[in-house]
Amino acid sequence: MIKESGSSNFWISYADLMAGLLFVFILLIGAIIVKSSILKRSLESKSEILEEKSITISQKDMVIVELKRLLKVRDEDLKILSSKLKDRDERLSNLNREIIILTDELNRSSDEIVRLGDIINSSELKYSNLVERFQAQREKIKYLTGIKLKVISKLKEALGEKIDIDREDGALRLSSNILFDKGSATLKDGAKSELKSIFINYIKTLISDGDIKKHLDSIVIEGHTDSDGSFLYNLELSQKRAYAVMNYLLTLNYIKQQNIKSKLVASGRSYLNPIMVNGAEDKDASRRIEIKFRLKNQEAMEEIEKILD
Repeated sequence: MIKESGSSNFWISYADLMAGLLFVFILLIGAIIVKSSILKRSLESKSEILEEKSITISQKDMVIVELKRLLKVRDEDLKILSSKLKDRDERLSNLNREIIILTDELNRSSDEIVRLGDIINSSELKYSNLVERFQAQREKIKYLTGIKLKVISKLKEALGEKIDIDREDGALRLSSNILFDKGSATLKDGAKSELKSIFINYIKTLISDGDIKKHLDSIVIEGHTDSDGSFLYNLELSQKRAYAVMNYLLTLNYIKQQNIKSKLVASGRSYLNPIMVNGAEDKDASRRIEIKFRLKNQEAMEEIEKILD
């Protein structure tokens, strides 16, 4: 009985042990299953996260590619901009050089303007002085012109009724027909006394007024012909006739007494100054001797009178 009881306890203990081990094994299997399930869910979760991260990385890669493209475009734009900036810098440099050159030229121009201003001021002063001198000369010319008109008036008053006195220049006109034979340069004896009287009266009128006498430059005896014959023939004839009249006048005591020998001048004019009537030459009137006076600076006076007119 005792052996059966011991054997029975052994198997009971062994059964309990195996039951305990089975329970532990079941617990271990359960734990493994639970752990496996937890790990699976964790792995699935991490897989999802990895997938999301992979998508994110892929998106980032696309962004990076786009950024690289944009960077490349930007680099190209920067190169273009850099080239433009370089060109601009060159243009600015050239412009600065031009500005420097223009500044130098402006400075020189300013100096030139100042110099020209000084010249202009000096010229204006000279111009003012010239104007003053011109006004003075003008008044002098007017005065001398007044003297000329005064002489002509006196000549017409003294001789106008007896002889032809030109209204413009006061010339005394004597017909060659009275003084000379045709084609001759020898004074007629009968004409000498009349020539003497007329000439002395003409000279007296010129030198009796001291204001006129001091401005008297010369007394011109001019020979004139008509247009018949050649110019040279008439020039020689008119010259000889003018000399014939002057030579006779130089023999007069009155000329010697008044000391006016040096003022007498003879000149032949050929047919350069014909007398025209109604557009045609008056040949009788053209053949003449003219005795005229010239005042000092008369040619200048005549030119200035033309300018003043």
